[in-house]
Amino acid sequence: MFSLKAALAKPFAKRVFKSIQKWSNNPVETQEKVFRELITKATATQFGEDHDFVSINSHTDFVKRVPVRDYEALKPYVERVVAGEKDILWSGKPLYFAKTSGTTSGAKYIPITKESMPSHVEAARNAILMYIHETGNAKFVDGKMIFLQGSPILKEQNGVQLGRLSGIVAHYVPKYLQKNRLPSLETNCIDDWETKVDAIVEETLPEDMTIISGIPSWVQMYFEKLQEKTGKKVGDIFKNFNLFIFGGVNYEPYRAKFENLIGRKVDSIELYPASEGFFAFQDKQNEKGMLLQLNSGIFYEFIKADEFFDDNPKRITIGAVEIGVNYVMIISSNAGLWAYNIGDTVEFTSVTPYRVIVSGRIKHFISAFGEHVIGKEVEQAMQEATANTDIRVSEFTVAPQINPSEGLPYHEWFVEFENNPEDLSALAKKIDQSLQTQNSYYFDLIKGKVLQPLKITKVEKDGFQNYMKSIGKLGGQNKIPRLSNDRKIVDLLR
Repeated sequence: MFSLKAALAKPFAKRVFKSIQKWSNNPVETQEKVFRELITKATATQFGEDHDFVSINSHTDFVKRVPVRDYEALKPYVERVVAGEKDILWSGKPLYFAKTSGTTSGAKYIPITKESMPSHVEAARNAILMYIHETGNAKFVDGKMIFLQGSPILKEQNGVQLGRLSGIVAHYVPKYLQKNRLPSLETNCIDDWETKVDAIVEETLPEDMTIISGIPSWVQMYFEKLQEKTGKKVGDIFKNFNLFIFGGVNYEPYRAKFENLIGRKVDSIELYPASEGFFAFQDKQNEKGMLLQLNSGIFYEFIKADEFFDDNPKRITIGAVEIGVNYVMIISSNAGLWAYNIGDTVEFTSVTPYRVIVSGRIKHFISAFGEHVIGKEVEQAMQEATANTDIRVSEFTVAPQINPSEGLPYHEWFVEFENNPEDLSALAKKIDQSLQTQNSYYFDLIKGKVLQPLKITKVEKDGFQNYMKSIGKLGGQNKIPRLSNDRKIVDLLR
């Protein structure tokens, strides 16, 4: 029997589908409109005055006046906003600061404005509605839903609320979902991640869970604790659990392990949220990539990743991108971020409509020898090497070994297995062959005897969790970098 809520979800989903089609079928015009609105709105701000927004009439003008910046370069403006000044990056003051972990400057404070806040909520809602429209499945709206997230407790800084993005968004759950939502506010406010997950297990065990959502590595921890407590597969505990919603990392390296933990296959929806904006979501179950949100107050520019560190790399807009090219994504938004490098690299899987996958981080790569191996390549290599085997990988990261005790340098793969593969050298060979096929630079270095084939080092059970705990980043939105150009992470893992 369908409830009224489930019955109403379908026409609502159809309406949203039609509105999304309208802008996704007119991508260039949609982005031009967003661009004009952003420039007009911010002309009178301090940033707009400093960069002569009043005379910007085209993307070419914008490129001449506004250089690409990362957080460090934008920080002088952000600090003025944090200090309580108005009309600096965007008109007025922001509603919130999303506090994130910075790599070089400690905490980062990303502004969220009254204009940008709705897109964070609507995109997640629309992802579910597009799923309902495509599959006709709306029964899950009657069950319980969980999102493993940061604490919703917010602090105040000069009249602006401050917290983690997931904690901020928790305050915007629609009223019609409030009764379905878990965990309780009390549990959600627990700071210690392990204590929090234990409490979530206790709260959810007796419930009819239908949607489970979060970053795969932390949902995995929740599933393992459920299994430890009950001795059952997650799919047997929650008979109606049929939709997993995730973001933050590529799900593929986790898929085999999740299907084993759940005991069956479930549908999944991939999201691409960040403190800087909600950029994309999976709109089709059988299409690769996520629909880029071109109508959400964000103007996108793209720079080819292999040209990014050139003196004057070319910045292109949506109409000029090509499928399969690795781009650094640059955004300007109604949160007051301008030509801002969020650090992610993306590849387009489709241009009708525009769909992307996250291929890695521009700072997270291995190029100790000129190979420029990226996150997508190592994940695909692991996926191909373990396909059709009983090998299940819990987590992994890759680093260069530049000064081995003997022989040529190599890439060292630190892998935590759920089970123990019989032949590590055979697995390493398969991974290496896949990497050579994908990356011609790596192939040349192996063939030219500059590098020897990669080696695998096993990480003890819970090694990655213990590492994250040791650096104060266990749980929430934190995740292990898939690879790095130095050995800072793996030296601690050892």
